[in-house]
Amino acid sequence: MTAGGGPEDAGAGTRRRRPRAEPSPAQRALGLLVRREHSRRELERKLATRGVGVDDARAAVRQMAEAGWQDDGRFAASLARTRALAGYGPVRIRVELEGHGLDAAQIAHAFAALAEGGEDDWPGRARELVARRFPVPGDEDPEAARTRLRKAADFLLRRGFDVDTARVASGLDDDAQ
Repeated sequence: MTAGGGPEDAGAGTRRRRPRAEPSPAQRALGLLVRREHSRRELERKLATRGVGVDDARAAVRQMAEAGWQDDGRFAASLARTRALAGYGPVRIRVELEGHGLDAAQIAHAFAALAEGGEDDWPGRARELVARRFPVPGDEDPEAARTRLRKAADFLLRRGFDVDTARVASGLDDDAQ
C-alpha cells in the first residue's frame, strides 16, 4: 500500500462516469413543462435561449402539444387564475395573456374559467386590496383622506383594474359627492 493513494488504492468505489448525452429539444421542452405551464411562444423562446434552433424548437413544441404536455388554453387559464389571486385586475391579465401570443378565444376561455371558479369578482378584489393596503386611520383629516383615496385609485390602476372599478373601490366616487 502506498501512502499517496496511487493506482493500488483506486478500488471498487471509484468509477468513471460517462458524459451525459445532450438532451434533445423535445427533452428540454418536457423538462420545462414539468415545472410549470408555458405558452407556445414562451416555450419556443426558452428553447432558443438554450441553444435549440428555431425549426427544432417549433418541432419540439408541436410534439409537446400533440402529446398534451403543452396547451395554450390550459396555460392561459392557469396564468389568469394565478394573477387574479395575486391581486391583479382584468386589464393587466388580458395584456399579459396577449403578450404570450394567445388569441382572443384562448383569452376569453381563461376569463370564463375565472368566472366558473367564482374568481372574477373584480370590484370585490379591488375593495379588499384597498382595505389591506390603504387602511383608514381614525383621526384622518379631509386632505389626507383625499390623498389616500387618490393613491389607492392609482394603485388599482397600476394593478390592472379599470377606471370605474378603481374609483368605486378606492372611495373616490364617495368623496366627489
